[in-house]
Amino acid sequence: MVSFKARRSEPQLVPPARPTPRETKMLSDIDDQHLLRYYETVVGFFRTCPGRTDSPGDLKGAIKAALAEALVYYYPVAGRLREEAGGKLVVDCTAEGVVFVEADADVRLHEFGEPLLPPYPCLDELLCDPGDIKAVIGRPLLFMQVTELKCGGFVAGFHMCHNIADGFGMIQLMISVAELMVGEATPSIVPVWNRELLTGAYNTGPIPYPNPAYKPLLNSLDNTSDDVMLSTPPDRMVAQYLVFGQREVTALRSHIQGHLADSATSFELLTAVMWRCRTRALGYEPSRRVRLMITMNARGRWNHHTLIPWGYYGNAHVSPIVELTADELCRQPFADTVALVRDTKLSVTKECLASMVDTTAYIRQWPSLTMDRTYEVSDTRWIAAGDGLQLGWAEYVGGGIPLAGDLTSKLGSHHMRCRKEDGEDSTVVSLLLPRPAMERFKNEMAVWLSKDDKNFVIPSSL
Repeated sequence: MVSFKARRSEPQLVPPARPTPRETKMLSDIDDQHLLRYYETVVGFFRTCPGRTDSPGDLKGAIKAALAEALVYYYPVAGRLREEAGGKLVVDCTAEGVVFVEADADVRLHEFGEPLLPPYPCLDELLCDPGDIKAVIGRPLLFMQVTELKCGGFVAGFHMCHNIADGFGMIQLMISVAELMVGEATPSIVPVWNRELLTGAYNTGPIPYPNPAYKPLLNSLDNTSDDVMLSTPPDRMVAQYLVFGQREVTALRSHIQGHLADSATSFELLTAVMWRCRTRALGYEPSRRVRLMITMNARGRWNHHTLIPWGYYGNAHVSPIVELTADELCRQPFADTVALVRDTKLSVTKECLASMVDTTAYIRQWPSLTMDRTYEVSDTRWIAAGDGLQLGWAEYVGGGIPLAGDLTSKLGSHHMRCRKEDGEDSTVVSLLLPRPAMERFKNEMAVWLSKDDKNFVIPSSL
């Protein structure tokens, strides 16, 4: 695996290119969660298109100038978070700017691997240092590094405060930067704030009639954690990335029959088998209740209940939860688990979304909230679509969320799009487990796929 050191400039503060409003903006109740007080990480790889000679002479300077122009439209991102009385976060639009670092690396794009899949070598060299990733108040809300490669390609690495934007919003901002860089007068997507859409009536008392999708979350507030996932130190855990192509999806589909065999999506199949194998590998007691949390983009076509306007870049997701005992999960037919994943996705209604907003506002007073025996799954394959990140002379070839497990939680998996060496579109799923549990997980998964697990697991130690 390639090894290199990036040559970095000193960090620079990039303010909006022109004067912007000085005001204070409220976050939504979905934005204003203690669990989102950290910097999300995204990385994108770009290569020069064959035969194109119109790349800018000063690549990093051109991107920095486009970033400054984009901040005129996304001016709250150039501000700072402040905590008001009662713990509520607000954004002071001060135009202080975001952090930008220019870098060069003596490495070519193909040396990162073909196909280009996580774990990416020397990832720390592609990202600037954001400091304490859990300290978000009074600090820049975006840290960006652009690393130019020997082949003319480049890597863009971002740390963005999760309270100000979700992954969709972060990519929307980067699309604007790309458009402005190639000479567009304005972004094609005009950013919209409108955080009141996902803000409920403030209520300090318990929620009298919580939606069933969030009762497991409320029930966990008074629990004492006994989850090995939460008690195992990070240096005794292993991060791995599992690549599922058509062959693997077909193998999983063969375990179910009837209408569901034809209609089940790859996300439903992969989530079902990962949850089962992970639960068995962690050795939870049969009577203990285990949970699946599915984080879904509320901008999706499924959501006809809340009109999230085009251009909204705040956190717009719902996270329905389902729970049952470990014994019930591991003994039921695989088709029942797939159906349970589907039903959990379909459980989101207008009332469910409103309940989530109220629940989120209520549990904000519980900063130490832990979700025992929970598997959190997020489908982020759209991040790697890349259609809106074309630069004419350069094309997006891969990237996404490069870390297994969340920066503030070890419980999450991301489904990301990738392309195998033969060109087949596939899904890579991140996973973090204690070392002994990871070995058991691989053995469990090999049974379901009826093949050597080395063909689909790409290991990486944390």
